[in-house]
Amino acid sequence: MTDQTADVVIVGGAVMGSSVACHLAMSPDFNGRVVVAEADPSYGVCASARSAASIRQQFSCAVNIDISLYGIRFLREIGVRLAVNGDRPEIDLHEGGYLFLATPDKLDILTANHRLQQELGADIRFLDATCLKTRFPWLETSDLAAGCHGLSGEGWFDGYGLMQAFRKKARSLDVDYVSAGATVSGDGSGGWLVHLSTGETVSTPVVVNCAGASGGTRLCRQAGLDVPIVSKKRCVFTFDCKAPLERFPLLVDPSGTYVRPEGSGYICGSAPAADADPECTDFDVDHGLFEEHIWPTLAARVPAFETIRPGAAWAGSYDMNLFDHNAFVGAVPGLDGFFLALGFSGHALQQAPAVGRGLAELITTGSYRTLDLSPLAIDRLKDNRPIVEINVV
Repeated sequence: MTDQTADVVIVGGAVMGSSVACHLAMSPDFNGRVVVAEADPSYGVCASARSAASIRQQFSCAVNIDISLYGIRFLREIGVRLAVNGDRPEIDLHEGGYLFLATPDKLDILTANHRLQQELGADIRFLDATCLKTRFPWLETSDLAAGCHGLSGEGWFDGYGLMQAFRKKARSLDVDYVSAGATVSGDGSGGWLVHLSTGETVSTPVVVNCAGASGGTRLCRQAGLDVPIVSKKRCVFTFDCKAPLERFPLLVDPSGTYVRPEGSGYICGSAPAADADPECTDFDVDHGLFEEHIWPTLAARVPAFETIRPGAAWAGSYDMNLFDHNAFVGAVPGLDGFFLALGFSGHALQQAPAVGRGLAELITTGSYRTLDLSPLAIDRLKDNRPIVEINVV
């Protein structure tokens, strides 16, 4: 028995699901009921709450650069865009820039990426080793060929605050949030039945799958679709350093290890080696990764980090797209009314503004209006046409 109806049901209410809901509710082209089903209303373990929360334009794929160029404009204006009854959200955006470093063997990749980023309007400066040392005197540059630094439009922010700002705005516009898990099935007449763990069923013509790796892939299978998306654990570590290091950006070592300021200290992380990076759903911190790899790598790159005081650490999850490390976004051919926003591979927070708006446009008008997200369509999986993102951190 169908207990209720909705025009759109979004499964997954963290930053991506709430962005889609918010943009639908704000759209002048939409005048329907939106229901968001979220299995964990505390958001305690969602990726949005456990991310290092940053935004950059230093990608290797044009669509990702465009998405983040839109995203930074949105974040700068969030107080106006997502205000509720005069209450303006704050996310503490700090445009300290990314600094990607390259050894001689990776110089061609850095140069090609920089050329594309500049062509698309990103404010990125190319620095040879001498310029790197001049601008960042605390940096060890003897093995480096060059680096690229985001002068504006890149940095870090309160990711949990962004998620809550989308959620609060959506709720103020009468989006219904339901604290429940969800499964889906066809209704026999071209629509969908969303079965909630509360025992209720919602009939809807449109389902948007924003449920992340485990929940999202399960929902896809229920609809008749297999996607190569798995959950990968990523650990974030904090530490303090007594030495003052001026103009410290979000630094990405050639090894992929990263570090950035956080308050009076720093946070850092790194993907484990491929053979030590299984599909994982627990949140146990791998302290050995910090002690054996991250700290030695950072101390070699920034000598002041040889003497630090380690602090708290936590683990979160990436919904990793094993096909090409880019998200699947948009409608699914052959599954009318079934939309995806999955597999962001660690980029969901910074991509949520553009993807939320894009999906709202696609659902209400049948096409993308603000930004063309069609390169992220799932058609590329069937056609074996990956758009490989090189700069995955």
